[in-house]
Amino acid sequence: MANAARNRALLPLLWAAAIVTAVFVALSVRSLTHERVAVRVAPVTYQTLLSTVSTNGKVEPVAEYQAHAPSASVVQKIYVEVNQHVSAGTPLIKLDDSEAKAKLASANATLSAALLALYSIEQGGSVEERTRFASETASARLEQQQATSNLAITRNLLQRGSASESELAAAQQRLRTAEITLESADQRLKVRYGAADVANAAAHVSEARASIAAAQSNYADANKRSPINGTVYSIPVSEYDFVPAGEDLMDIADLTRIQVRAYFDEPEIGKLARGQAVKIIWDAKPGSAWHGHIDRAPTTVITYNTRNVGECIITVDDAKGDLLPNTNVTVTVTQQQRLNVLSIPREALHAEGASKFVYRIVNGKLAQTPVQVDVVNLTSVQVTSGLTSNDVVVLGPTASGKELTNGLEVKQVE
Repeated sequence: MANAARNRALLPLLWAAAIVTAVFVALSVRSLTHERVAVRVAPVTYQTLLSTVSTNGKVEPVAEYQAHAPSASVVQKIYVEVNQHVSAGTPLIKLDDSEAKAKLASANATLSAALLALYSIEQGGSVEERTRFASETASARLEQQQATSNLAITRNLLQRGSASESELAAAQQRLRTAEITLESADQRLKVRYGAADVANAAAHVSEARASIAAAQSNYADANKRSPINGTVYSIPVSEYDFVPAGEDLMDIADLTRIQVRAYFDEPEIGKLARGQAVKIIWDAKPGSAWHGHIDRAPTTVITYNTRNVGECIITVDDAKGDLLPNTNVTVTVTQQQRLNVLSIPREALHAEGASKFVYRIVNGKLAQTPVQVDVVNLTSVQVTSGLTSNDVVVLGPTASGKELTNGLEVKQVE
């Protein structure tokens, strides 16, 4: 009984001693580890780094033909289908051409009349006119010959006293009149039209030919043929549709020769250069990608919607007809590329003004280390001096929020 009572009396003391011991141990552990701050780390490694910039763009054909309605009309016949390959000269679409035919026929008739008029003027008149003038000239010449003969006879008679002076004067007047009539007839036969008449007739011919060219063009516009080799990628009209003047009828392009017109924000255009590699993504074909290069870098800054941008022309190098014109795409330009270079995560890099540094872990403590860098992308940084592949660097802020400082004791965590 005495032992049981003694044990019950010692039990509180034992509990108190255990609690004191546990508290002492906890305080001792805390005192040993409170200076070590948990940090995330990463090794310094060799890898390939790319510096890229992305933006939106629109696909454009390099060689394209867009057929438009020359005037208000009705679609009579469509000869091709979407995705059909056509050669230059292939009939595409026919509009109502009755009016164009009538104008072409009228223009041809006008030209024929103008050519006939010019020929007549150059020949001195029509056949009928020249026949009449020749007959009049012959009559005048005969009259002149008769007047000459009559004058000679009158002079002989006057010498023999068988004719008077008045009869001689009358014979002379008749000869002068006949000579004037003959001269006038000759002139009218040979030179009826002057240089101005010929020039005016020639101008009418030129005008008629121009009218024919215009009429032929209108007729051709109503019966459209492809001027290029390409693929029909859009036919926004149907047969028997009424179309107003200027309406888009059909679009054809060489889909193996396309480009992208892309717009880069002003701060990004300084590093863009001709020849840089480009990757092109179209959301309509997930998993597919096209590749190209910058053919024309921005030369000025323009306003595009609410942005100040540089316009860039990108040639697509592997187009096979599967990237359609007028589609919106995302382009990614590789501005810089470094193969197998020493690099660190971007999160490990710190900057103060122009100076850049990282925190290495050396014997459990932070060592602030100046570095020089080159290519920087969204995730990684190329280090050109200050580190080796044996180093380990600290990533970002600590989990506890404690500021990273030189000499701070740390412990690594995942």
